[in-house]
Amino acid sequence: MKKIYIIILLWGPVSHVAAQQTPKDTSGITLTLQEIWDKVTVQSRSVQIKRIEQNSNLESIRDAKTERLPDVSADGEYARVSNMPVFDHGIFHTPSQFPVLHDYYKIGSSAYLNIYNGNKTNLKIAQSKAAYRIAEVKTNLTLSEIKLKATAYYLDMQRSLIFEALLQKDIHAEKKQLERIKSLQTNGAVLKSDVLRAELKLSKQSFALVQLQNDLLIANDKLNTLIGAPDGQHIHTAATQEPDSINLDSHINYLDYADHNAFKVKISEGETELSRLQLKDVKANLLPKVGLFANYAYSYPQIFLFPYSGNIYGFGMAGIRASYSISALYQNSHKEKIAKLDNDAKEVEDLKIRDELREDVNEAYLRFQESIKRLRVAETNVQQATENRRIVNNTYFNHTSLITDLLDADTQLLQTQFDLAAAKISAQFQYYQLLNITGKL
Repeated sequence: MKKIYIIILLWGPVSHVAAQQTPKDTSGITLTLQEIWDKVTVQSRSVQIKRIEQNSNLESIRDAKTERLPDVSADGEYARVSNMPVFDHGIFHTPSQFPVLHDYYKIGSSAYLNIYNGNKTNLKIAQSKAAYRIAEVKTNLTLSEIKLKATAYYLDMQRSLIFEALLQKDIHAEKKQLERIKSLQTNGAVLKSDVLRAELKLSKQSFALVQLQNDLLIANDKLNTLIGAPDGQHIHTAATQEPDSINLDSHINYLDYADHNAFKVKISEGETELSRLQLKDVKANLLPKVGLFANYAYSYPQIFLFPYSGNIYGFGMAGIRASYSISALYQNSHKEKIAKLDNDAKEVEDLKIRDELREDVNEAYLRFQESIKRLRVAETNVQQATENRRIVNNTYFNHTSLITDLLDADTQLLQTQFDLAAAKISAQFQYYQLLNITGKL
């Protein structure tokens, strides 16, 4: 956010600059800041992307839960069996031919139900839930940041409108003042240079007005993009909360609220919890696995048991299966150390994020208070500049001061008016920045 708007001084005739000014658009829609927020909540591309990622994580939870269901498979097999020579007297002698059936068929199914696998299924579900919670908070964080961005554009538009009104009023007054100076020059009371200086200033002010109107159009276009409005849609801003009416809570309360609700803290907590679950998952590699199994198949011919038979036969079995990976005793140790170090890093990072959050809250709180004080100073400066301009105006037209004194007084008055408007907008933005940091926006 710009705090002071500087009038850019460029050469150019008044008539040429005025011809470039864009006519003021009286059409469009009037939107409050809350209505802007409601629209970006739905229309923001960034928020939509985060919601899609969140839905993906929700599906991951459902996918993890399906691992509690039994694994069921069906399979079929067909083979062409070769002759089976039997070398009764060694491979260097003619073998006997054992009669075989050359067509082989098999069709069957099998099932396995996990009873215990080191709690890895429950851990996977818990990890998926933790990832979903992180994705949910990231969506809210993105939404809060988009709201703050929209607020910045909205307040920029308000500031540009205030500057535009002040500058138009100043240009109108400057034109009248120029006519008085020309009248004095005609009567020989002032020099031609006084007229030229006044005309030059008016030309610069007129060009500054063009820049202000362009700033307004740019902010309007950016806001249109955020809320999904068509290009060229003119937005009229509504009155926003005055800085004096903001009921600021205590510093301690903001710190306490942020420590439990700030988006960055919640994301850090979620990632730390996820790393703990990943560590448990690695440790579970050392635990046994137990499950129920069953299978049944039809085969032809019967060559599984002796005596063989050229008929279709069915065979199945069911029972309990247990396994334990002995190699995990020496292969898993480094994996566990890596997971433990990752978890330690996440816990330290969580503390670091909380430290940075306290700094951000402290800065935002102090900046808001500073902006209120700046607003009070700006109000006093406007009063002083107004009085100074009145005095210098009287002395100049009474021929006791120079044209430079008059033009400087005019510029100082306009600048203090700009400073006052900028201080008001800055105070409003600092408050919304504080809400964004603490997780309240």
